[in-house]
Amino acid sequence: MSINVNNITKVYVRQKALDDVSFKIDAGEIVGLVGPNGAGKSTMMKIITCYLPQTSGQVSVCGFDVVEQSIEVRKKVGYLPEHNPLYLDMYVVEYLEFIAGIHKLGKKTNERIAEMIEVTGLEIERKKKIGALSKGYRQRVGLAQALIHNPEVLILDEPTSGLDPNQIVEIRNLIKKIGKEKTILFSTHIMQEVEAVCDKVIVIDKGKIVANKTKVEMHQFDKNCIMVSVEFDSKVNKGMLKEIPGVLDAACVKDNLWNIKTIPDKDVRPEIFKFAVKQNITVLSMNIEEQSLEETFYQLTKNN
Repeated sequence: MSINVNNITKVYVRQKALDDVSFKIDAGEIVGLVGPNGAGKSTMMKIITCYLPQTSGQVSVCGFDVVEQSIEVRKKVGYLPEHNPLYLDMYVVEYLEFIAGIHKLGKKTNERIAEMIEVTGLEIERKKKIGALSKGYRQRVGLAQALIHNPEVLILDEPTSGLDPNQIVEIRNLIKKIGKEKTILFSTHIMQEVEAVCDKVIVIDKGKIVANKTKVEMHQFDKNCIMVSVEFDSKVNKGMLKEIPGVLDAACVKDNLWNIKTIPDKDVRPEIFKFAVKQNITVLSMNIEEQSLEETFYQLTKNN
């Protein structure tokens, strides 16, 4: 169920869309492939799903090479492209029957269609033409076609693009549910998506991998400092706080609530308590703040 990408480069005439990209996704992981628009996410997914040949390098899915054993790869992979290609004049069930026929499901066809309609929440729309569905339900039909042959690996390219907030939550929950049984790689440039769904994050920018980390590691990306949020019961000023051993800087958020930047190799909280006692003030709350994924993403891609 794993995906292995080794030294992949893809060149379109004079443009290098991917530049020596390597990563591995283990069985059962939900991994977000994130990056700015034009970073190479869709190109990478098209190579993994055998829609596009690489210029150099090697990709294998579940042990099968995407070039030499593309038919076996296609059996193992379900793919929802960014622009969901559906036959709008077909009815939902009719379309799923057509896809089941492509995968030669035979006697399992009716059983798999019923299961996919239930899993993707298409029951109330099953008798409609696809052209009459909202974009959210069209995405569900796309997921149903990607899942109907029961693939081990699911590749989703911008699965929530253009959906309203309620539809986004529904699709995210569906991805998490499916991810309990399958390996999932999905692309996005929305970091809230990663926060809600992923185990691991691969950041790509201008065709290069700039980070390949767990979600926890992404939150702790800035090793140069630790941010501590402190609320006092009385007013203090920045100069007073910067005199605390280990404090690099401080910024007032509101009233007596401060974000204090501290050195990374020492817990400065005891020093902050000592400062409060010395000044005869009370610490009402104190928390170590994690760096947001948006901040990490910006740091990784702003200068590349």
